[in-house]
Amino acid sequence: MNRLVPLDAGLTAALSDACATVATRATDRLAAAHDASHYLLTPQAVATPATAEEVAALFAASRTRGVPMTFRSGGTSLSGQAGTAGILVDTRRHFRSIEALEDGWRVRTGPGATVRAVNARLTRLGRKLGPDPASEIACTIGGVVANNSSGMACGVVANTYRTLDSAVLVLPSGTILDTASHDADDRLKELEPELYSGLERLRDRVRGNADSVERIRSLFSIKNTMGYGLNSFTDHDRPVDILEHLVIGSEGTLAFVAQATFNTVPVKAHVATGLLMFPDLAGATSALPALVEAGFATIELMDATSLRVAQRDPEATDELRQLVVHEHAALLVEYQEATADDLAVRLNEAIGVFTGLTLAAPAELSEDASRRAQLWHIRKGLYTLVAGNRPSGTTALLEDIAVPVERLFETCRELTRLFEKYEYEDSVIFGHAKDGNIHFMINERFDHPELLDRYVAFTEDMVALVLEQGGTLKAEHGTGRIMAPFVRRQYGDELYEVMRAIKKLFDPSGLLNPGVILTDDPDAYIRDLKTAPTVEAEVDRCVECGYCEPVCPSQDLTLTPRQRIVLRRELVDAEAAGDDALAQELRAEYEYEGVQTCAVDGMCQTACPVLINTGDLVRRLRAEGNGSVIQAGWKAAARQWDAVSAVGGVAMTVADALPRSVSKGATVVGRNLLGKETIPAYSADLPRGGKRRRVIAASDPVAVYFSSCTNTMFGPVGKTGVSESFLRLCERAGIVVSTPDDIPSLCCGTPWKSKGLTEGYAEMKSRVGASLRRATRDGALPVVCDASSCTEGLRILLEAAGAESIEVIDAVAFVDGEVLPRLPVGPHKVASVTVHPTCSSAQLGLDGALRRVAAAAAESVVVPDDWGCCAFAGDRGMLHPELTASATAREAAEAVTADTATYASLNRTCELGMTRATGREYEHVLQVLDRATAG
Repeated sequence: MNRLVPLDAGLTAALSDACATVATRATDRLAAAHDASHYLLTPQAVATPATAEEVAALFAASRTRGVPMTFRSGGTSLSGQAGTAGILVDTRRHFRSIEALEDGWRVRTGPGATVRAVNARLTRLGRKLGPDPASEIACTIGGVVANNSSGMACGVVANTYRTLDSAVLVLPSGTILDTASHDADDRLKELEPELYSGLERLRDRVRGNADSVERIRSLFSIKNTMGYGLNSFTDHDRPVDILEHLVIGSEGTLAFVAQATFNTVPVKAHVATGLLMFPDLAGATSALPALVEAGFATIELMDATSLRVAQRDPEATDELRQLVVHEHAALLVEYQEATADDLAVRLNEAIGVFTGLTLAAPAELSEDASRRAQLWHIRKGLYTLVAGNRPSGTTALLEDIAVPVERLFETCRELTRLFEKYEYEDSVIFGHAKDGNIHFMINERFDHPELLDRYVAFTEDMVALVLEQGGTLKAEHGTGRIMAPFVRRQYGDELYEVMRAIKKLFDPSGLLNPGVILTDDPDAYIRDLKTAPTVEAEVDRCVECGYCEPVCPSQDLTLTPRQRIVLRRELVDAEAAGDDALAQELRAEYEYEGVQTCAVDGMCQTACPVLINTGDLVRRLRAEGNGSVIQAGWKAAARQWDAVSAVGGVAMTVADALPRSVSKGATVVGRNLLGKETIPAYSADLPRGGKRRRVIAASDPVAVYFSSCTNTMFGPVGKTGVSESFLRLCERAGIVVSTPDDIPSLCCGTPWKSKGLTEGYAEMKSRVGASLRRATRDGALPVVCDASSCTEGLRILLEAAGAESIEVIDAVAFVDGEVLPRLPVGPHKVASVTVHPTCSSAQLGLDGALRRVAAAAAESVVVPDDWGCCAFAGDRGMLHPELTASATAREAAEAVTADTATYASLNRTCELGMTRATGREYEHVLQVLDRATAG
């Protein structure tokens, strides 16, 4: 059934007058409809404002047309608070400003900045945000404030409510108020007299009722994001302060947060982590008082099912894999201290603490970074394992509750009983035991009536259980739609009526995110449920969480990986419903939006909790679109790659020699005749062609050098490029290398693989596999490649060729490990170098080596906080220059302000992309090191 409501021309016009960017196509509306929750409402339009004033104008348009409006910030909503059938306002694209204040003791940021991005700015100052949600890579400041986010360590003392210093708010009336202003309370009284006096009345009403005060004290002594933050009335006197704190946790139902300023907390760099194993859940929960008293910053619970699930993880520790789990439970504990001496004291004290516990295995706390990462992977990997292995067509529901710590065992035990009663297999319980806050996860289908009935019955039993234990039905994830019908049951009639009065004061028209937090419909939580139709195998595991979006280079141009996936699901739905017109529209728009402007860089996989590389889907779709003529042509190119790559280099040299207008004009004509997906666009920033790769023979090499063919097609910065620099560095270090005897004809295969040219890729795979078996003596020698994307491509190709025993090392890593220790200190170091890591270097784990090599060539190394994939992607940046321009905009703005004259990366095409974006000439970092260490 088509969920698209026919467009209202009057609404479209009103929104266009209010906001410069408004999208109404089916592709835009359906792509934006999805989030991580199990609800699905399709907006009538998607607005992307750039200023607080535009948001105020959108409020006016919403009132004028009588259409509801909802803000989308982080996009990771688990409770249904970020969807609407009205106007969806996406605040992630333009509200990304971050400004550290007072040496990082405070930070001012826009609602579109992610927690990770803010902390990246603060870390160098030894500070961080108090809220520490596990979804920091995707959750934005807007979402953090809207949901009163907390996390693993902050508890109720450093959450959003306790650390927000001030905010710039846009009220539904259009009033813009900065609560940091010295006269903010007076301005609120002047501009919003009814709201001001109403807050005073509600404050006095709450404080005058002893039962209300006690109920608020009890519920907010634990993590609680159910309903509105009524503790605002007991904690604050001035209406402006009450207003500011009511907005925290209000889930976009009261106002828009245009800017937020936080008080930060110190980063404690000295850390030790351990997994404490107990014979049963009772033993784990009974240990909590002693562990809390011992000063552990985090205490994370995993029940027996969690441990069984975690054992399936290839990265699980040996101890966990060998454990025969019966009724076991575990606590992941961590000390976080400011100094090494403080940590040493804690570790010494822990010996006595552990002695008093009933443990199922010896306790050990580790300071080793890799061991600690492995332990945290066990905890954080639970979501991946359960969600990623759920039956196709089911939806993963991750819920959270909180109870007084002393009631945690009873609550967990009864939850487990409910899982068994309702036959929810592989359901896990884990979470922040120190706070009595646990998460549980179930998989459910919503397209079968009997299963929906099961979910309703389970929910009723779960609600009764939590309330009987004196707990809250929402601890961190927000009330949303899922718990809105149960707010009255948790708070009682009096406080619920106070909440209704709050909503009426702020939003008299009831148009701001209706149905979220408060509802009169007892069945609201089972309406507008999302189904997950089976689609392509590459992406069927997607839980639509949006973690992939902040790292996607096309996020501000066309679609994100999540949106590419959900539109495939929408296409399946349209086809199943017989809606041929919608299906045809989606297919037509998807070609550019979903296929041609995907960089297939794999960065989405680095952020995805279920490890999906959406590039795999796009490559297959490209392959399906390549006809037999194209496949045959590129297969022939693979067979004659020496000549083809040389011709490419000559063409670049000729184009460089001709007047720019002639070269550019020729490609314009070619693109118009043969298509923009066939002929690259020439631009003046492109270099001349390079030289043919030379063959090097050696009697006793220590490695086989595989220079990239991009060095043939694109000439270097300066007279010589990375190949010559790498060889000179090896020579200075006394290291001998050779090349394959047919190196000019070889390629890592990425040009064929990324374009879906399967026949040409198979040809190159066969040629390279055979060549490197000979050159490396069947893997006795490693292969060193001088372009990070080619390093990654070679590894993939050799694995596909059955030659995975051949080790492939990037030249930067090889120089870091083998060459640098043998080089003299560089006599010609530059003062500073600005470095661009690449998507491949991130995936290969090269960024540490990149920094060390750069540090050997420069006194200081600058890596822009906003670095990301440049999306040049071989020739993608020449086929679609707009993709690279969009992907590099934020990094380029930061890079050009750096106090540096030298710019470097570790991949030739990425260097070209960044040169185009910044107007600064990027070169390979080994070229910089070569000059720095020259005699």
